Amino acid sequence: MDKITIGIIGAGRIGKLHAEHMSRNRQVVVQTISDVFITDELRAWAAELGIGSVTDNYKDIIGDPSIQAVFICSSTNTHVPFIVEAAQAGKHIFCEKPISLDYRQTAEALKAVKEAGVLLQTGFNRRFDHNFKRAREIVQDGKIGSPHLVKITSRDPAPPGEDYIKVSGGLFMDMAIHDFDMARYLSGSEVTEVYAQGAVLVNPVIGELGDIDTAVIFLKFANGALGVIDNSRQAVYGYDQRIEVFGSEGSVTVQNDHPNTAEISTKDSVSRDNPKYFFLERYHESYIDETRQFIECIVHGGEVPVDGRDALQAEKIAYAAKLSLQERRPVQLDEID
Repeated sequence: MDKITIGIIGAGRIGKLHAEHMSRNRQVVVQTISDVFITDELRAWAAELGIGSVTDNYKDIIGDPSIQAVFICSSTNTHVPFIVEAAQAGKHIFCEKPISLDYRQTAEALKAVKEAGVLLQTGFNRRFDHNFKRAREIVQDGKIGSPHLVKITSRDPAPPGEDYIKVSGGLFMDMAIHDFDMARYLSGSEVTEVYAQGAVLVNPVIGELGDIDTAVIFLKFANGALGVIDNSRQAVYGYDQRIEVFGSEGSVTVQNDHPNTAEISTKDSVSRDNPKYFFLERYHESYIDETRQFIECIVHGGEVPVDGRDALQAEKIAYAAKLSLQERRPVQLDEID
């Protein structure tokens, strides 16, 4: 198989990002992109990338026998039906996170994928960041001994707008879900218990919409390790993404990415430029790598690096965190059906 022909459902920010990256991949032909809103600007953008077809009906992609893989980059509420339809049509699937806002619906989608025998990769792009991958390798190789503590800091530079908050599924499902996946990834162990505390400290409107903008989440892992995640919707200095895994023989840390490594030292202070400001800038290379590996799995066979079960586990942790916040108690993961 020389080239993979793909279709992209959803021409928003992420859909366009994947299309632009794959247009430079010699193993890929982006044949069709669909979106409910078709504009002249979208058509011109697609033509510039060499995408031959733009449609407002996703079924044009699902029903096209020449398309071998589908990228689902549409709104979260559409993911499950699109996955089911794509799987039944025999197409491999890349789906952005989360698969759904209800882990039980996600389980149904995974059942359809398994029955169809197709690949499903989920968009936890942070696993492909070169720094986090190296930290994972260090832990797996036993260089810091047995993991004792996993600490994750994840803070956005600015909160999203009201319209987005209304449909996001909340901070745990929309934002912290990346950190729940990263906790499993770094520790090499499943989460067994979740205890969450949250507050509205950034924007009172977020609280009025029934969500929080600041959180601390405590985790217990099956291997005995403990975890702490702190989240904020607003870090005024930039996109704050740091981790530490502390073990019996040492620790590994990953600091923020900066635009450069220049450091200014004077008698008054030592300073450097702020961290990279936005996630598209911070994780540019990881977005490219995750799609490249997905295509490689289709071409050469093998298991995808982040599968549907990874998505399901992260969603269950997010659900447990929400339940913990509501009921003000630790929640065991085995409570989740």
